Amino acid sequence: MITTAELYKQYLKNPVISTDTRNITEGCIFFALKGDNFNANEFAEQAIEKGAAFVVIDEVKFEINSKCLLVNDVLLALQDLARHHRKQLNIPVIGLTGSNGKTTSKELVNAVLSERYKTFATFGNLNNHIGVPLSILSITEDVQIAVIEMGANHQKEIELLCTIAQPTHGIITNVGMAHLDGFGGFEGVKKGKAELYTYLKGTNGYTFINRDNDFLLEMSVAAGLTKLIYYGTENGNTIKGSLKSSDPFIEVDWTNHEVSTSVKTNLTGSYNFENILAAICIGDFFDMRPEEINNGLSNYQPKNNRSQLTKTENNTVICDFYNANPSSMNAALNNISKLSANKRIAILGDMFELGPESENQHKRIAEQAFVSNLDEIIFIGKYFYAFKNSEKGIFFQTPDETAQYLMANKITDALVLLKGSRGMKLESLLQYL
Repeated sequence: MITTAELYKQYLKNPVISTDTRNITEGCIFFALKGDNFNANEFAEQAIEKGAAFVVIDEVKFEINSKCLLVNDVLLALQDLARHHRKQLNIPVIGLTGSNGKTTSKELVNAVLSERYKTFATFGNLNNHIGVPLSILSITEDVQIAVIEMGANHQKEIELLCTIAQPTHGIITNVGMAHLDGFGGFEGVKKGKAELYTYLKGTNGYTFINRDNDFLLEMSVAAGLTKLIYYGTENGNTIKGSLKSSDPFIEVDWTNHEVSTSVKTNLTGSYNFENILAAICIGDFFDMRPEEINNGLSNYQPKNNRSQLTKTENNTVICDFYNANPSSMNAALNNISKLSANKRIAILGDMFELGPESENQHKRIAEQAFVSNLDEIIFIGKYFYAFKNSEKGIFFQTPDETAQYLMANKITDALVLLKGSRGMKLESLLQYL
């Protein structure tokens, strides 16, 4: 069995990690992870043939030569290696989690900080028990600040990720009605996200808090946090901001007690105001000048289908179909109802991982959509379809059925909100809009 220290020596010589034989690069280290339906130990030989310097396995029968490094558990070995690497890094690491806005906030914080510093930020949404170790192991010695996104769908997960990322600073964007099934309800969500606060309290780390959010204030008090940096819309915060405009792009006025300024962004959705303010606060904490902060924000282009405004041949589409939960759906409906448009149309897909709350939450969102300032509402998925006898709305069980409808009933000259959980694959409908 190879120890973590011995494995780290090999990692320093071969600092590229792979967990997928389809993405093997010459000289990488392949970690043969296991899942419910696969055992990558079986692909160890293939990884070597493709050029991997070493393969990390946990089944002795696949140990074909000296390039095979045997451990008790590949996943634990990957996590321990990341912990070991993190301890060698004497840099600020910002741990970021929340029910909504995690990835957008992470991208905004990185956009701001990278105006002055050499930064690393979680790629895509590699924010789980595998993604966080891979992120940490991607941090090179020239990085000055890292921003690590941490996702969770059950309690104790953020606690685990904190032991790997070992954040020196942290932020919870918000807590909302997300992953209710895994967390066991909203109180479970709060408890699970607060594990970041608990870690920062134990390590005497810094915490950025939206002072307008009563839940976050309550959680910070319960955790006994002392190193707090506040942002919000009221006086007394380190960063005070106000939403100047959000139709369709957000413009923010802000001050840091010394300078008052404003910034125009390429983000849509008034709900992103607090994410922008968080990035301003973090940039200010790290001694960035207001013009550097504003440059980072104004140059950021949203992607990954999160609050992304897309012009098609016939319409303007708010592409927000990377994921959805009741909190983010509520915010998206509130946003589109306030935007200027000849016609406003919402195409809403089912929200997943809500457990016993699923029926109630889908009904609540449907009722909100009915009273929103919308010209047409299309609902997709089995949960929304349960309300097909409603007086308003058009209901389909699948995106394919919806596509047929859209081909026969072309939408033009409209502002369209396209939002649903990732598993609904609503991106397939964009071509018909």
